[in-house]
Amino acid sequence: MKKIRWGIVSAGNIANTFASDIHHVPNAHVGAVAARNLASATEFAGKHGIANAYQGYDQLFADPDIDAIYVATPHTLHLRNSVDALDTGKAVLCEKPITTSAAECRVLLDAAAKADCYLMEAMWTWFLPAIRKAREWVDAGRIGELRHIKADFGYPVPYVPDSRQYDATLAGGCLLDMGIYPIAIARYFAQQAPKDIEVISHLAANRVDDDVVMLFNYDDLVASLATSYRCKLQNTAYIIGADGYISIPNFWRANECHLFVLDERVDTFVDDRSGSGFEFQIAAVSDDILQGRKESAVVTHAASLGFQQDMDRVRNKF
Repeated sequence: MKKIRWGIVSAGNIANTFASDIHHVPNAHVGAVAARNLASATEFAGKHGIANAYQGYDQLFADPDIDAIYVATPHTLHLRNSVDALDTGKAVLCEKPITTSAAECRVLLDAAAKADCYLMEAMWTWFLPAIRKAREWVDAGRIGELRHIKADFGYPVPYVPDSRQYDATLAGGCLLDMGIYPIAIARYFAQQAPKDIEVISHLAANRVDDDVVMLFNYDDLVASLATSYRCKLQNTAYIIGADGYISIPNFWRANECHLFVLDERVDTFVDDRSGSGFEFQIAAVSDDILQGRKESAVVTHAASLGFQQDMDRVRNKF
């Protein structure tokens, strides 16, 4: 089987997950990693059995033996790193949030169109079998017409002003870091933009958001969403219809979902993943690239722009 040869930008935590899970993907492998510090790249390469390690990103983008780039740098670097990779003809999978505003997102989408190269935001949740099974149940009418979506994602993160999570110059704040997950799950099931948004937010001492509660209003549907650095939230999504509801524990990395009618659980799905869940996204994107596609049919460019538009609207309420 032909494999997409991936290069990884950054040697941080999420890059480690990507490099570990790709071993469970038959149509992909990692050929190189680049980091600002050569020692970090070399250590990462040794840990994951990667042939080439580069200091800085230009050598990686110019490597003729690399087909696609996974961008895993901090939020504020996503636009520049992705455009630089696209400009060298590489396909790009960029970590979420793909940019830090809708305006930036449009710039990146234009760059992908100009380069005629594949680009997708790494919203891995949308590829998880449990999430797709839940959508299948909704589409089959098993919970009736949608009425409510409830989703939250939060973990306590101590306030350190110059940390990645809180540093304003790195687009810190829980909304972009974790809030994109409940926003994305709402869009996945609502399949539309909210008409109205209400927000209650709390800001840290440096005015970066550390707790955000959101109410998205649609025609006949309401989404109650939250994200926080101040406390551990339930991290569960509930998709609620007129005739039943679906519970998705740890929805952002879900491996199971449960269907209820009133208080009775009538169906359950549990996946049989080999890795931590990134493998489903990596396989799908690698297949897209092998087939010559320039955009995912799952996480479309319009979906990524929609996430950014939703988050812009939320931040305007702070």
